Amino acid sequence: MYRLHDETLRTHYAELKERVRAAGQLLPGTPGSIVTHKVKGGSYISRAYYVASSRRLEDYIGAEDNDELRNAIVERMQFSEWTQERVGQLRKLGFQVADRETARVLVQLHNLGAFEAGLVLVGTLAYMARLNDLGVAVSSSRTRDIDVARESHIKLAIQLEFLRELKATSLPFVEVPGLSPKTPSTSAKLPGAGALRIDVLTSGSHLGAPVSIPELSWHAQAIPFYDFLLEDAEPSALLAGGHCIPVRIPQTGRFIWHKLYSSRTRRGEPEKARKDYQQAMTLAGALGGDAATELKAAFMAVPIALRKKLNPALLGFSREFKTSLPEVHDSIEALRK
Repeated sequence: MYRLHDETLRTHYAELKERVRAAGQLLPGTPGSIVTHKVKGGSYISRAYYVASSRRLEDYIGAEDNDELRNAIVERMQFSEWTQERVGQLRKLGFQVADRETARVLVQLHNLGAFEAGLVLVGTLAYMARLNDLGVAVSSSRTRDIDVARESHIKLAIQLEFLRELKATSLPFVEVPGLSPKTPSTSAKLPGAGALRIDVLTSGSHLGAPVSIPELSWHAQAIPFYDFLLEDAEPSALLAGGHCIPVRIPQTGRFIWHKLYSSRTRRGEPEKARKDYQQAMTLAGALGGDAATELKAAFMAVPIALRKKLNPALLGFSREFKTSLPEVHDSIEALRK
């Protein structure tokens, strides 16, 4: 099902996360270089860098003779280069790493303070982040979707316009039309079939119903029992492109039970249902000796309506571990009694 990274790699990853969390805002794109521009009456410097594919951008820094500004940006570029090297090494050694376009979007949201304010990374990207946190190596996950969710209320200092902030990444995001002209959009994507898409999700009893998110000037898709999934989300980080980006993700136990629920309730999407089940199974197995505590704590918080939907699945789920991971099997069996 999986293998564990050795302790040295897990320590390097933990150090990377710790340093990135303390770094504040992150530089978008590649580390870049300092460029000097001569203009009438003087000269100024800017940082030249690349985002996503091969698009070159420049950000104005200040007057060429302002050593304080120059030294500050050089220090941030050096940190970005150090991070890029570490992420590249971890990728080669089997850690989960998303692509550069994903990195550009999440760096933008991080720099806006959206994750600290209440936004939660969910879906496959959250699964990838959790695998890295657990020190688990599996076949590399691939996704062209970014799923973010609102826990309850995103407490930002100022109201944001979600689509405008996506376009500020210099990537050509467009709004995905709703199912009808009167249905507001809950998604944005890049042009082209199979291009990167970002969906905003929240809790709601009617699957797919649009829910207004005033603090983002946007709408979210309602997902049943997402309040259970998102409660007490935890700080983590996602490796993407050459970045390590601080995010918040669901607790492991809650993620497992909600994925198991999703795998049983998806209609007309057998591939996604199998992926949900595989993710639940892999994370439960990765908990190992911690399974009893993690799974029980999350299960005790499961709402009654959700528990009724989960109970029929527990026997088959526990049997997945009966031979290979008996401690996980016993942990799940104890919840059936």
